[in-house]
Amino acid sequence: MRGRSGEVDDRPGPRDNGYRGEPPRIAVLIPCYNEAVAVAQVVKDFQIALPDAAIFVFDNNSTDDTVAVARAAGAAVFSEQRQGKGFVVRRMFSDVEADIYVLVDGDATYDAPSAPKMVARLLDDRLDMVVGTRVDREVEAYRAGHRTGNWLLTSFVATVFGPTFNDMLSGYRVFSRRFVKSFPMLSGGFEVETELTVHALELGLAVAEIETPYFARPDGSVSKLNTWRDGFRILWMIAQLYRSERPLPFFGVIGYALVVASIALAAPVVVTFWETGLVPRLPTAVLAMGMMLLAFLSFAVGLVLDTVTRGRREMKLLAFLGHRAPGEERRRS
Repeated sequence: MRGRSGEVDDRPGPRDNGYRGEPPRIAVLIPCYNEAVAVAQVVKDFQIALPDAAIFVFDNNSTDDTVAVARAAGAAVFSEQRQGKGFVVRRMFSDVEADIYVLVDGDATYDAPSAPKMVARLLDDRLDMVVGTRVDREVEAYRAGHRTGNWLLTSFVATVFGPTFNDMLSGYRVFSRRFVKSFPMLSGGFEVETELTVHALELGLAVAEIETPYFARPDGSVSKLNTWRDGFRILWMIAQLYRSERPLPFFGVIGYALVVASIALAAPVVVTFWETGLVPRLPTAVLAMGMMLLAFLSFAVGLVLDTVTRGRREMKLLAFLGHRAPGEERRRS
């Protein structure tokens, strides 16, 4: 097969990975919003790269000819009325049945010939997610603001949740069935990649990265990303995930801050009382006492929620383990 640059690509496909028995069902999932310029190329590239795969385009209220173009290119086309990439991905994960899922944006910026290699890696190593790390081949492909934002967010997630991927916000991923069918997605927008990453880190799932070429959008195609707006939304999602997945450190920091503030307010009052036996600043004393009580309450809330979170994590892991490992779905069916 040939890549975007035209050279012959002899990278191994999913049939070349030592898989025994009936080959896995592969679904290519393409979320789209006003991608009439690029979606046909994406569909055709993946038809060549993964000839046995079923290709699904989920349209998200496009106002151009995305639906007609995708259908004419040979994809199965569905619609999601709720606006936002997260809602579209949630619908795709719920409705599409397959053994291996390839998630890719419909803007023709990702390299379709890399898909067989990613699928083969997932099956060979029995992984649950393979992320296509973007290596830009054109200056216009990866804007400086997006590159910097991606690095900052990836570094922050690595600090909070542990070592993570080099390209946390990549929209090119391959999943096992058990990952897709046990993933409790909550986000509604572009922060979906962050949620996918944190879910894998929290459960300690087997994951990997593979470098893939990243291209500029075709002429006439416009990016829907807003560096600042979507960056703040992703930061807010990270904060929410930290609160829900790491409640003890989260509420512990709040409690510690309240203790420090309470001591700072109470110290002069205590000194005055020690010297004169009077409490002339009673409101300050009451405020300091109230802040100390809130600090202890914050610590208690963190401890309780930490126990609840552990139970939720165990439930998610049990739901995940309820599905067979990659390569076993069709073999035992």
